[in-house]
Formats: sequence, C-alpha cells, structure tokens
Amino acid sequence: MRASETRAQPGAHVVLRELEWTDLAHLAELELHLFADDAWSERTWWAELAARPRREYVVATAPDGTIAGYAGLDVAGDVADVMTIAVAPAHQGRGLGRLLLAELVRRATERAVDAVLLEVRADNDAARRLYDRAGFEVISVRRRYYQPGDVDALVMRLLLTKGDA
Repeated sequence: MRASETRAQPGAHVVLRELEWTDLAHLAELELHLFADDAWSERTWWAELAARPRREYVVATAPDGTIAGYAGLDVAGDVADVMTIAVAPAHQGRGLGRLLLAELVRRATERAVDAVLLEVRADNDAARRLYDRAGFEVISVRRRYYQPGDVDALVMRLLLTKGDA
C-alpha cells in the first residue's frame, strides 16, 4: 500500500492511501450525507472494490484517522473516467477536492491514457469550478440524467496527450 502525506492548506495535513475494505461502511455513510439521492450503498462499494485493477480508489485521512475524502478512477484502454470525488463537510473549502483530482490525473497519466472523462451535475457549482480550474472542458450534456429533479449531467474531458480525441 502506497501512502503519501500532503498539505491541502497550511496546517491541514492529510494522508492519501489506497481504499481498504474496512473503509466501505464509512464511505457508504458519508455518501448518504453528501449525495442523498445519488448515494452509493455499501454493496455498491464492495462491487467497486472488486473491480480492481481497472478501478483505483484513494482515501484521504485526517490526522485523527477519520476519512476526509475519497476519489476513484476507472481506466479502460486509452481513456480514464473519474468515478467519484467527495470531501467530508468538515474538510471542504481547504483544497482537498483539488488534491484528490490531481491524484486521479496523476494516476491516469502513469497509465498512459489520452484523456480523463467525468460527468457532473449541472447544478453542482463547486464541482464545476474545480473541474474548470483543472482544465476540463464540457463536451456534451446528458439531459435530465440525475433523478429525481431532472438535473442535467455535464460530460467533461481533460486531454492528457496532444492530438485529436
């Protein structure tokens, strides 16, 4: 297991490590709090964990050992998809989302993919700002994708190599 310590902002240390099966119940609980209608269950998390090595998940732990955030990547051929990025409410606004996204992009680059794709709720302004600042661009819209609420999904892409994609 590879873990690295980093600083999301001065004084705010987190350790990035690989997802472990002992994290799954906590992630499912955090999902309910953060995503309500779109939350992944513990069963879904077990399926995601079983999808290794194609899928990679990283967990950010706070100094007290609690999970501050997590993110996941699916790599298939020359394209990677961001599966999820989440930051616990107590850790939001400190750059942790940016750190997690950068880790996913780093992993995608290591695996020599051409592009990273993701979809985001059109009404999630904070996530959209994060992705815009990281260089992602909207390439399509999935109308009324998120239910309930008929919220559009924006499909975004970050090119990692030169050329057409």
